[in-house]
Amino acid sequence: MALIRRNQNWLPSVFNDLFDNNDWIERTNAITSPAVNVIERENEYSVEIAAPGMTKDDFNVHLDEEGNLVISLEKKEENKDEGKKNGHYLRREFSYSQQFRQVMILPDDVDRDKISAHVENGVLTVDLLKKSQEAVKEAKKIEIK
Repeated sequence: MALIRRNQNWLPSVFNDLFDNNDWIERTNAITSPAVNVIERENEYSVEIAAPGMTKDDFNVHLDEEGNLVISLEKKEENKDEGKKNGHYLRREFSYSQQFRQVMILPDDVDRDKISAHVENGVLTVDLLKKSQEAVKEAKKIEIK
């Protein structure tokens, strides 16, 4: 069973294309979603999110009330050069506020008690261990009274 992404964008893509490709609407801060990889291995799934320049403090990873995996990221622009008298930016493109939220419906075979996450080299990796086959089979057994 594969992980299912719930897109945070509720507008149909035809509206996105209409608004994204118009020269008459100036876009001051394009919001982009980080690239997401989902890998299935024999004993686990891994979700990788490319987020260069982000630290573990910029992420929030949790399970919601419905047991879905929620990954959010918020990086606010820092005005580090405030007070510097040696110069100022003439053009600045890679310092911006960024927000991202992704909800993923987890497969039944994920052990929700053994989810871990770490950030390394600008990539957040969430490891989702699979339950043993016996545990999966037992979870589906229904007692008849």
